Amino acid sequence: MEHLAIEVRYTLLGIAVALGAATVLVLVARWLFNKDQDGELTSRIKTWWVIVGLFVAAIVPAANSAVWLFAFVSFLALKEFLSMTPTRRADRRVLFYAYATIPLQYYFAAVNWYGMFIVFIPVIMFIALPARMITIGRTEGFLKAAGTLHWGLMLTVFSLSHAAILLTFDPTLSDSVRLIGSYPSEVGKRHPGPGLLLLLVLMTELNDIFQFCWGKSCGGRKVAPTVSPGKTYAGLIGGAATTILVSIILGPKLTLMDWKCSGIAGVIIAFAGFFGDLCMSSLKRDLKIKDFGATLPGHGGVLDRVDSLIFTAPLFFHFVYYFYG
Repeated sequence: MEHLAIEVRYTLLGIAVALGAATVLVLVARWLFNKDQDGELTSRIKTWWVIVGLFVAAIVPAANSAVWLFAFVSFLALKEFLSMTPTRRADRRVLFYAYATIPLQYYFAAVNWYGMFIVFIPVIMFIALPARMITIGRTEGFLKAAGTLHWGLMLTVFSLSHAAILLTFDPTLSDSVRLIGSYPSEVGKRHPGPGLLLLLVLMTELNDIFQFCWGKSCGGRKVAPTVSPGKTYAGLIGGAATTILVSIILGPKLTLMDWKCSGIAGVIIAFAGFFGDLCMSSLKRDLKIKDFGATLPGHGGVLDRVDSLIFTAPLFFHFVYYFYG
């Protein structure tokens, strides 16, 4: 655990305390006020305990060990995506190659091979998978099959892998950084990745909660009524403001970013997370499904849980990489 700075450990402990408080509140509400009788909220919190437990178990052994947890998440997300979207039977072998990209993409993240990480799926597989499809000899539905498969890889593997590569982010490898990091501790300076990853994931999930609470409390005009009727401008603005404020407070205590960069990161996470959620809602409406699966009780499928992270992870990583990498 030497790679986990004290600020990271305290943040993980704070998350556990918050989950414990939520668990007690739900139990009291069920007992005193007969709330949550269908058990949905209880299921959600139980699933959160499992998610947090897996995250802690993955991040403790080594600085880059949690990379493989994200690889497994990408596998489940791609499986859900391909099971819900129509594909051609002739492309079964091509689908195997698509799954085979996952360990390679995350290997590049685990060893911090940025050059291959950034081109492997958007460039190499963008060419290789359609080329393999051509050798099958079927042209009917070619555009739809190739587009669906590449978009699925970009969403579920390439985008999510940006969260994983934060773990191996090392500003000392570059001699042309635009900003000098302000580290909260010596361990945080040697291993800045866990703090950055924790800030990204925590703020992305809190942003969903803040926007839901503001939207429920204030109501008002809807942002995209045909896509997600529950999302209002009050929820978006109130949630974004709260996310930015929390990011300004938490960012300098957990990462190498000062309060200004933490605030900009909060803006990126707030709005990218919002549109990531809307994007996946559009996809579900197009496919005429409520959830992508039932892997996570109370949440739906894995894709339902990481929908915001799909948009926040690449933008957050490249923001940090541009200024500090």
